[in-house]
Amino acid sequence: MAEELIIPAGAGRAMVYEALLPQINALVETESDLTANLANIAAALKEAFSFFWVGFYLVKEGQLVLGPFQGPIACTRIPFHKGVCGASYTRKETIIVPDVEAFPGHIACSSASKSEIVLPVFHRNGTVAMVLDVDSDQMNDFGDADAAGLQQIIALIERKL
Repeated sequence: MAEELIIPAGAGRAMVYEALLPQINALVETESDLTANLANIAAALKEAFSFFWVGFYLVKEGQLVLGPFQGPIACTRIPFHKGVCGASYTRKETIIVPDVEAFPGHIACSSASKSEIVLPVFHRNGTVAMVLDVDSDQMNDFGDADAAGLQQIIALIERKL
C-alpha cells in the first residue's frame, strides 16, 4: 500500500472510519513490529480526523508508559488509577469524556485538550496491553461513531498481540 491515505471529502465520521479501516489494515497486516504499527495508526488517525492528540500508552513497569503518538508532547507515565487513561485501563472499557475538566482526576497534559476518548487494547488472555488515547481541542467531540470506529481499529492491533 502506498503511504498515502484516501479520505472521503465531506464525509461524516462513520464513513471516514469505514474508509480508513481497510487502509490501516493494509498498513499493519504484513508488518510484525508493534511500534511501527502503532506509529502508523496514530498518524493515520491524526491525519484523517485532525484530532488534537492521538497516541498509545503501553502497560510497562506497573503503569501506563507513553508509546507512539501524534501531537504535542505528552505525559510520559500515568499510574493505573489516574486520569481517563487509568480509568479505561482499570475498568477495561471505552470511556468518552465530553468535558475533561469535569472528569474527576483528569490529568492535564495539555490545557488545549477539551474532550477525550480512551479505549483499552487487550492481550489474548484478557489483560490490558495498552490504551488508545484520543484528545480533541473541541468540547464534546466524540460519540458512538468514534467508539465503534476506533474499536474496529483496536481489533486490528489485538489480532497481532
